[in-house]
Amino acid sequence: MPPPRLPVPPVPVPPPLPASVSFTGNRECFLHLLVRGAGLELVTLGFYRFWLVTDIRRHLWSNTVIEGDAAEYTGRGRELLIGFLIALAILMPIYLGYFLISVEAEHMQELASIPLVASFFVFGQFAIYRARRYRLTRTVWRGVRFWMDGSGWLYALHATLWALLAIATLGIALPWRAAALERYKLRHSWYGDLQGAFEGSGWALFKRVWWLGLLMPFAIVIFFAFPFVYARYKAEEWRWWVSGIRFGEVAAESRLEPGAFTDLYWKVIGWYMVLGTAFSIVVGSAVTTVARFSGVPAEQVSVADAVGKSIPFLAVTAIGYLALALGLSVVSRLYLTRDLWTRVLATTDIFNIAAAANVTARGDLASAVGEGIADGLDVAGF
Repeated sequence: MPPPRLPVPPVPVPPPLPASVSFTGNRECFLHLLVRGAGLELVTLGFYRFWLVTDIRRHLWSNTVIEGDAAEYTGRGRELLIGFLIALAILMPIYLGYFLISVEAEHMQELASIPLVASFFVFGQFAIYRARRYRLTRTVWRGVRFWMDGSGWLYALHATLWALLAIATLGIALPWRAAALERYKLRHSWYGDLQGAFEGSGWALFKRVWWLGLLMPFAIVIFFAFPFVYARYKAEEWRWWVSGIRFGEVAAESRLEPGAFTDLYWKVIGWYMVLGTAFSIVVGSAVTTVARFSGVPAEQVSVADAVGKSIPFLAVTAIGYLALALGLSVVSRLYLTRDLWTRVLATTDIFNIAAAANVTARGDLASAVGEGIADGLDVAGF
């Protein structure tokens, strides 16, 4: 009699491999793009920035490759310029009305700035949401556009109420605020007919960063410690945010190390010091030149005196300030936008990418007015 057959144990199924994510852009080309854009910004008194921002996004998007397919940014610099001009037409009457009211109520001057700051904060949150909506509707992958619905004013209300709670709790509620706002934004974000969601929790972020919040006041005082503390906080925040993103069954997971950004912040600080020193040398040399021609000792000539006595010095100083600001902008965008983005992508895994294979295109394009308002209030992102 043959021996009984033993049951064959099931073969364990290995977990699915994550989709390949990479960044293929050339760093030297991006630096050339920034330097050229800064020069054109200087010549156009800043108006070229709308085209520069568009070029930056196009570079980042088109070199972000998931499963062999690159994303596409379809926004235009002209859209951003028109959105900014419309936003300016909206903001200028607000500024003017506030000025007239404050003139009529000079006896309450000490409290006059509170309503303006509060209203601009709320307006800024609305602009942040609408700017994100614009960027999302200009993002295409595999021929399908991302898009966004929801109310910018409702988002602004949520952001404001959470901000008040964060103030009341001395910042303790900030992680829960971040989680609540990300849930609102992702819930109203779509890839075709695939709805987004955010799975990160405020408690998870709090456990990562609470001790960094305690160190932050000391790090601000002890200058050399600040880049370490802040860079660690940003790395923890990025890892938490990426790991919480979902679109249907598609999930992202981040392997970002806690010290991934530290050297980037130190490089930015180093370049800031170099550029600041160079600007000081230029201004100092200009003051010496003015003193030589005026016959007054250089140590007795202040920058204000030199500006009043010499139109060429005024021109040199103004151009120097613009060049310094643009130089700092180049450094920040190179290290804290491009290089930071590449490190985030290099440590990101995307699972169940097949769930995004058969989506149906949906959604309408959004106007750039929201981004224009965000730019006018200096709250725009990249």
